[in-house]
Amino acid sequence: MIDIKAHINNVALHHTIFDLPFAFMGAVLAANGSPSVHDLIWIALAITTGRAAALALDNLADLKFDSQQPRMSHRAMVTGKISKLEAKIFIAICLLLMVLSVMQLHPICIYLLPLAALPFLIYPFTKRFTGWCHLVLGIAIAMAPAGGWVGVSGQITAPMVLLCSAVALWICGFDAMYGAQDEEFDKSQGLHSLAVSYGAPNAFKLAAAMHVICIACFFAVGVMLALGQAYFIGVGIAAGTLVYQHRIVSPTDFSRVTQGYFMRNGIVSVAIFVCTWLSFYL
Repeated sequence: MIDIKAHINNVALHHTIFDLPFAFMGAVLAANGSPSVHDLIWIALAITTGRAAALALDNLADLKFDSQQPRMSHRAMVTGKISKLEAKIFIAICLLLMVLSVMQLHPICIYLLPLAALPFLIYPFTKRFTGWCHLVLGIAIAMAPAGGWVGVSGQITAPMVLLCSAVALWICGFDAMYGAQDEEFDKSQGLHSLAVSYGAPNAFKLAAAMHVICIACFFAVGVMLALGQAYFIGVGIAAGTLVYQHRIVSPTDFSRVTQGYFMRNGIVSVAIFVCTWLSFYL
């Protein structure tokens, strides 16, 4: 019998908080504040199934490493609750649902789908050869606002590219910080990360620089689109969240790098999305 809960845990469904709000934000901006319910539903399904396929693929590709990593001992594939065959079937179903969902959006989306899907298909393997694997993950997540924007308007614009750049840098920075706690394990397995390549202190400095640039990009999006004051309040909340995240951890103390720390980054996506929508009505 299929263990639905195990599959939900395997793809960390709650982590959609990092990409779905930005997908909706892209749709809201492309539609000048009023995207259709039809578009929002299909965007949500496309993003959720695409992300689920990506996470299942990542866990499948990393199974031999996760099995040796104590921090990953609870994962469904490590414990045997999900077999490799089940994972492959799940990935295929999710990819099919993603394609069907994308077909309900602007016609150009189906032609751009291979390009949008490429980052999340290759990400699981980039940690084998580059410390900048975090940036590939960031680009993969940045396809969410791109998908929301193009799904509604069918256009690629400068503000959209800037928004995607901000999201990619945001993800890259906090993933590099979170992953730095595995520096020694990654070295022992021949895996790469910014911490492995440059040392944890320098990885944290790079993350801080990326977060400064990402906030500047978010701010610039608001200026370019002449968004209301509410939007910039959202950017301020995001900036405050990132400052707090950097203050409570350090390259020598990962005691507070928990799932709570990881999930707190979702404040960034939720705050900016909500304030973006409010900016059209306040």
